[in-house]
Amino acid sequence: MSKIVQILVAAAVALLLAGPAMAEEPIKIAVPSPFSGGAAAYGDNVKAGVEMKVAEVNEAGGIDGRQIEAVYLDEMCEPKEAATVATKVAQDEDIVGGVGHLCSSAHLAALPTYVRKGVPMISPTATNVTISEKNADRDGKVWSFRDVYRDDYQGKFLADYVSQVLGLKKIAIFYENNDYGIGLKDAFTAEAKTIGLEVVGAEGYVKGTTDFTPQLTALKSKNPDGLFISGYYNEGALIASQAKKLGMDVIKFGADGLDNVDYINLAKDAADGTYMTVPFLAAAAGPDAQAFIAKFKEENGRDVDWMSANAYDAAGMLLAAVKAVGPDRAKIQEYLAAMDTPEKGYKGVTGLTYFDEHGDAQKAAYVKMVKDGEFVPAPQQLN
Repeated sequence: MSKIVQILVAAAVALLLAGPAMAEEPIKIAVPSPFSGGAAAYGDNVKAGVEMKVAEVNEAGGIDGRQIEAVYLDEMCEPKEAATVATKVAQDEDIVGGVGHLCSSAHLAALPTYVRKGVPMISPTATNVTISEKNADRDGKVWSFRDVYRDDYQGKFLADYVSQVLGLKKIAIFYENNDYGIGLKDAFTAEAKTIGLEVVGAEGYVKGTTDFTPQLTALKSKNPDGLFISGYYNEGALIASQAKKLGMDVIKFGADGLDNVDYINLAKDAADGTYMTVPFLAAAAGPDAQAFIAKFKEENGRDVDWMSANAYDAAGMLLAAVKAVGPDRAKIQEYLAAMDTPEKGYKGVTGLTYFDEHGDAQKAAYVKMVKDGEFVPAPQQLN
């Protein structure tokens, strides 16, 4: 056998061996979230939901014989880190899209890269209104979708709820000085003005603050009957505890940022009586979701939270797109953008999801509360 023939035969054998191996390469999806730092518990919630969906798909044979690999990237809920992570995601051509980011500020920082490089993302948790204004390219193609309501809806709902259901009249606001906290505060304040709910004072704080006593003392002097904690559970728990020590005996309430078991663990009995809006409530879930709820508890040893449920559905939508059109970023974007009617929507454990022209889902809000150290459903009805 001549040397040329030997080379050709060797090359042919190499191609035959490489072919199946290439076909078996996993399909990668990115999951940028905080897996360290103050918001790590939220990142763990998202990871739990994504892992369940990925495991289900892989156990069923994957997509076209290829397994799914979730790539978890820690951005600590920090805008600077999120921008760096977004660059890594965009540059990895094996990543077809992602579930994230979690925090609104982080998502906004990452958006320019995803839009410019054409990476489809579905956030299960980022609620800031501005996202809807910055997630499309020059051609009007939306690259960032979300299966959660926006802060303008959530803030308005909260104002109506505490007025109509809880009967509150005078509200003090404590808000985190970031996109999430400010967006919620502004939406709440606008609706409060419309319905005649008095906001007697508003105090801002920055992430990592530990002493809220001076600001709480100032707010207490205004004699509110309700305290709106517009931020995340870490500082929220400290605010609740310090308010209790000051004798600020008022109803506390917040949004989905408070919905974490560590709010109860950190605030202890000061958490009791806190109301919060959430986009998913196990007690109100339909029969199709009950199997998921039971399996989640079996695998994680705790009740399902809304972030895990939303992440599970976000991963489900992304992988449904991959199954339908293949691991192509542009085609995945087109598939998701076409989910614009109830008939074309995705039926998941959190209900039906479909998107408007801004990539926003129209989801209902539910209310839960802390009672005797546990989360329980709160009265839901508005007038």
